[in-house]
Amino acid sequence: MFRVAVEMLMGDKTKYIGLLVGITFTAFLMTFALSYFAGFMSRGFALVSENPSADIWVMDSAVNSTEATINMSDSALARIKSVSGVSNAMPLYIGDVTARYANGAFQSFRMIGVDDATLSGSPKENNGMGENALRLPQSVIVDNGGTVGKLQTPKLKKDMWPFDGVHLNVPKRELAFGDEMLIDDKRVVVSGVSQMLPRFPPRALIYTTISNFKRLIPSQSQRLTFVMLKAQKGVSTEKLASQITKQTGLKAITKDAFKKETVLWYLTNSEDVGDMMSMVILAMLVGFGVTGVMLYIFTNENLKQYAVLKAMGASNKQLRVMIFTQVFIGVLIGSGIGIGLCAITGELISGVAYPFRMMWFAPLVGFLGVLIVSITAGIISVRPVIKLEPAIVFSGR
Repeated sequence: MFRVAVEMLMGDKTKYIGLLVGITFTAFLMTFALSYFAGFMSRGFALVSENPSADIWVMDSAVNSTEATINMSDSALARIKSVSGVSNAMPLYIGDVTARYANGAFQSFRMIGVDDATLSGSPKENNGMGENALRLPQSVIVDNGGTVGKLQTPKLKKDMWPFDGVHLNVPKRELAFGDEMLIDDKRVVVSGVSQMLPRFPPRALIYTTISNFKRLIPSQSQRLTFVMLKAQKGVSTEKLASQITKQTGLKAITKDAFKKETVLWYLTNSEDVGDMMSMVILAMLVGFGVTGVMLYIFTNENLKQYAVLKAMGASNKQLRVMIFTQVFIGVLIGSGIGIGLCAITGELISGVAYPFRMMWFAPLVGFLGVLIVSITAGIISVRPVIKLEPAIVFSGR
């Protein structure tokens, strides 16, 4: 009966291809939606991913993500360094600023201040002077942070710093080495344009030294947002984080745990995540509907063939086995094609900074989702076959 089921499945090429297309579409849609969601979540902790050498992140005890932060006193850095087991600890300042371009337009930035001596946390590759670009006075490195068209400055010199008001609707170009901006009426010079990891939510970024950070944001009494530290060789990062928390009263957490907390914070607090989850669920429902309908139509249109088999003595159990054999074959082939197409699509679009990250659970959930829907559709399709009277073959109906 297995051979008969396979021949019946593949005998009608049109129906067979239609069934595979439906299952492939569902597997592709589910896997792509989950990978798209995972890509956005990965952008949420991009700050942590950019600094892989940091074993532990230390912050105010109320902070649960890289997005919503509150600063600490600068003295916290010395307290953290005094803990036994710390190899080195580097400060990271984060603040929001508004910069004015040469034509008078303005743009909001998230500014990241890095250690003057080591430049730990700064972009290592940029279209400028390299990693030492920030050592120049008043210099900054800009990054689009996942935004598009935000780093624009006038193309013509006559539109730069005009005396007759702003020049908004003029030809523009991307910021480049040597361009100037104003932050709180203080001059900064672009010494590089980096291509760091995109953010979620997207936001333009400015990297600078801590000394320049303090010059640009002088009003804040507390500016230290994070301390990135590396444990001494042979020291457990989990134990060291616990010791730092106990000794300083601050929150110390390993980088992997910080990434998980950030994702959890987005899931709990971000309205954008809710919108994306709605899109994922809608994509799954559409895929489920397509697969279920295609399977039911395939079985329903073969009722006469099942009636012939039943008239020849096939039992209900054998017919059920045939239907579910067809279901499993369709699921295996269709899911394989759908997940494969999703992986290929991901490789193609990842080069254009699209938020796509296929993690291990995406293909698994995609396959299981298709399998569950297909089994459900198979159970529904079995009922008319079981109730079918063999006489239908000879009745002419």
